[in-house]
Amino acid sequence: MPLPLTPRQILDHLVAFPTVSRDSNLALVDWVEAYLAGFGVAATRVWSADRRKASLFAQVGPKVAGGVILSGHCDVVPVDGQAWTSDPFTVVEREGRLYGRGTCDMKGYLALALAAVPLAQAQGIKRPLQIAISHDEEVGCTGAPPLIAAMRDLPRAAVVVVGEPSMLRLVNGHKGGVGFKVHVRGFEVHSSIMHQGVNAIMQGARLIDWANRMNAENRARPPSALAKAFDPPWTTVHVGVIAGGTAHNITAADCRFGLDFRMVPGESAAGWEAALRAEAGRIEAEMRSVRPEAAITLTPVFEVPALCPEAGGAAEALVRRLTGDNDSCVVSYATEAGQFQAAGYSAVVCGPGDIAQAHQPDEYLEVAQFDAGWAFMQRLVAGLAA
Repeated sequence: MPLPLTPRQILDHLVAFPTVSRDSNLALVDWVEAYLAGFGVAATRVWSADRRKASLFAQVGPKVAGGVILSGHCDVVPVDGQAWTSDPFTVVEREGRLYGRGTCDMKGYLALALAAVPLAQAQGIKRPLQIAISHDEEVGCTGAPPLIAAMRDLPRAAVVVVGEPSMLRLVNGHKGGVGFKVHVRGFEVHSSIMHQGVNAIMQGARLIDWANRMNAENRARPPSALAKAFDPPWTTVHVGVIAGGTAHNITAADCRFGLDFRMVPGESAAGWEAALRAEAGRIEAEMRSVRPEAAITLTPVFEVPALCPEAGGAAEALVRRLTGDNDSCVVSYATEAGQFQAAGYSAVVCGPGDIAQAHQPDEYLEVAQFDAGWAFMQRLVAGLAA
């Protein structure tokens, strides 16, 4: 059996794999699988539809219910166009910080979870430790649902800790999210006779303006009791990327953009989808009165349920014991914790690092946070062995 790697050595390996969401993650999965096999731990892959990517899960300890799942994603966001002062795929330590893409979000946590495997074996844990590593979290948490479904073959865990960066504070609530690809199909004519065509960009802008109006209305409405703790305490509607058109003097035949909602607890994805489809249908009817070929197509891309605080939840109780954190914290971003909770698990978010560093050039994880995360893992394993 090999000597265990330190958490820092594992982090160096994980960051060296450029697992940007648009690319394959299989080299990292191969490495993790081999690392676990070195300790006699078998991993199971959950393949993406095109088999360019895979999620992975494994268990160490007895085959009994009541264990803990340590969950995280291995994909990272691109570094394109960002001004890095060092190689983003090499961990560089300076001034008490570990720089590199994914050190904070969230390969630091994965390194700690993997380092906990031989520790758990050495201490003879009485309840299992399960590792769950997903792909494509950064593009809508799309890799987690098949992973969660496949993990039903394992003894049922009592707790899930999703290690998104929270400065090792307990996060017991987050917003939900739902996103769509929008394709507006117009009809090209010369812009001098634009009334005879349908400009897909200008019609798409009407739907984007609807998003602006929804944001204004949501902001003006008094927040519900469930929403008050969030920043902002309302549901947001966002468009971040748009493309379309061929020339300034041609009515655009196509316009494509993404539109997503970040929903406070108590508001449903189905309700916001219905509102979006109703507005798109109204605009589409006006477009078709000019050209019957015109259309607006909405394609669902992702849906992540909100994470809601659990009265007497096992995950919350465990993390409070391990961290001493008696406060409650909610965040406006979505995580895979909401998906685990929707599948019936008790789930919380707790991981090293500051979310403000996620996706940034010169992303970093403070060494002190990494060390505190390892102390968290050691206490967790000791509890499983007791």
